[in-house]
Amino acid sequence: MLPTIGSMVYIQSFKHDGSLHRTWAKGFVIEANESQIVAVTNKTWVTEADGRKWFTREPAICFFYPDKWFNIITMIRKTGIYYYCNLASPSLYDGEAIKNIDYDLDIKLYPNGLFEILDEDEYEDHGKKMNYSNDIKMIVEGQMQDLIRRIKEMEDPFNDETINRYYKLYQKMQKQ
Repeated sequence: MLPTIGSMVYIQSFKHDGSLHRTWAKGFVIEANESQIVAVTNKTWVTEADGRKWFTREPAICFFYPDKWFNIITMIRKTGIYYYCNLASPSLYDGEAIKNIDYDLDIKLYPNGLFEILDEDEYEDHGKKMNYSNDIKMIVEGQMQDLIRRIKEMEDPFNDETINRYYKLYQKMQKQ
């Protein structure tokens, strides 16, 4: 099942133990096919597991994949395009929301091409507390290496041309 292009969807991220991690009140779907769902969050409420809420300030183009153990959020800021990559289960759309399981590790890519791996302590801690299997750890760590390769090779969507194309599409769809 795929969301309708031009529709608003709810986005939910869970933890391995089934608890809700984070939700986005709405994402505007600009592409949906068998290989990816692309949605834009812009001035939307995000609710954290602890109940804390915050409002997104800039447009973010979000890439969700049904066959990859990560999703990518690109934030379009005045200082450039920032990428936030979440190591997570493949994403699925069930008619209610785009859903995935967050596996803690993240990669942040800056406009200057430098990147950093985030939340390694959280990954180790949650791995023990939530009993991540060796298979899950192998997949997540392997996918992290694949993401690093994709970043270094500027493979889609890790290039400004791709993000600008999607942003222009979003702006055009918003006017219609």
